[in-house]
Amino acid sequence: MTMIEQNDEGRPVTGGFRVDVGRGERVGRVSSEWFSRPRDERYLSLTALHEAVSARARRATARTVESRLVRVEASRDDAERLALLLPGRADPVAPTHWSFGQLCGLVGAPAGYLRQLPAPLAGINLQHGLLSHRGELVKTLEADDGRVELRAVTGPDYGRIWDHELVSAVQRIAGNGTGDTRWKVPGVLDWSTMTHNPFIDVTAETTTLYASDRDVFLFLVDDTHPIEAGRLPNGEPDLYFRGFYAWNSEVGSKTLGIASFYLRAVCQNRQLWGVEGFEEISIRHSKFAAQRFAQEAAPALASFAGSSPAPFLAGIRAARERVVARSDEDRQDFLRRRGFSRAETGQIIETVLREEGHPPESLFDFVQGITAHARAKPHQDARLELEGKAKRLLDRAA
Repeated sequence: MTMIEQNDEGRPVTGGFRVDVGRGERVGRVSSEWFSRPRDERYLSLTALHEAVSARARRATARTVESRLVRVEASRDDAERLALLLPGRADPVAPTHWSFGQLCGLVGAPAGYLRQLPAPLAGINLQHGLLSHRGELVKTLEADDGRVELRAVTGPDYGRIWDHELVSAVQRIAGNGTGDTRWKVPGVLDWSTMTHNPFIDVTAETTTLYASDRDVFLFLVDDTHPIEAGRLPNGEPDLYFRGFYAWNSEVGSKTLGIASFYLRAVCQNRQLWGVEGFEEISIRHSKFAAQRFAQEAAPALASFAGSSPAPFLAGIRAARERVVARSDEDRQDFLRRRGFSRAETGQIIETVLREEGHPPESLFDFVQGITAHARAKPHQDARLELEGKAKRLLDRAA
């Protein structure tokens, strides 16, 4: 694998390029998705993903109904069968596991307990809750796919953003997500050579495009156009590339969100390595969610996709050039004034000395030492706290 340096016009590489994953943060969100998704939730292109989530939206009907008019129907012959009769619909509707839990939550009934009861008993309790529901109105999402299914039950002011709307917004900048634009499913890090290879086949094992009956999640990178942000201690270029992931649930299981960042590599299990400049926005599905998506999230995604890396590079360069400590006493004082214990201070300084070959002097040295120290923390809360301190330091240099 060889690297062809990127020129001002963004010439892509033709092979893999060496990276240093000992720097920056490690982010496991995409890896968690990769581990948990069964094969039928994995898609090999944005086109296929969009077709799937659009088709289910076409089969869906959203309505607002009075909760007191909803009737619960339980089968005496099948203790597992429970259905709902909704106003304006003659046929019974089968709730999904998710929508049953939502319905129980709206009326204050314990979903876990009701699921353990025979259907007739569960139906009696749920019917009582619906009749005494103070909210009066609920919004349903019904899907007709051979049989009518209740996919979601929410409050009347729930602002639905459809999954296909998010995928469409991503398609406008990423095409099919497999290489027809700069944005694509990521390549893979070769640990034996510390080389990130952008050119891999998109399969069910490597894809980062997912959708279930509850949500959609996708992760794309521009890893054929690495960005040089200074030099490593051995003289090699410190290379990054851009990436983002986005998620949504049209049935209310999570918010809509987009996270953008720079990173150095993605390994086989989709762990993100060497992450810098992490930014995230999220939108709750409240009354004006659709307007906020149109006005904030979609433009932010397009802006990041077409933005110059110059501000990011300027921040890295400024942090490298800003010397904040010239002696051991300066180093101790710098970290202790920022809330680090004596033990943490020593560990951070030792980490920089070991990985960089010199004691920390610049703001960038301290940022790298803090993030490396954070990676060793077993608990997520402690890692996030340290990474937040590192990010605030880096932001000061920008």
